[in-house]
Amino acid sequence: MQHTLTPKKLLHSKWTSVSPTHKEKHFMVTSVEFDEDGKVIECVIEALMTKREIAINWRTLKDPKIWKMGWK
Repeated sequence: MQHTLTPKKLLHSKWTSVSPTHKEKHFMVTSVEFDEDGKVIECVIEALMTKREIAINWRTLKDPKIWKMGWK
């Protein structure tokens, strides 16, 4: 099943890492920055377990080998 992920729906979206590290499995997008054209320039996810924040390329969230939509 293909999920359509749009930049507008990124903020507060929930994700599960397919290959968790440091017991960090569940993440939430906590910050999304756009440029004047509405393109994402920064996307930050936060690990629920450790509260560690990581800046990522939001397009990697579309890769089912890395991420699952929602908390599984």
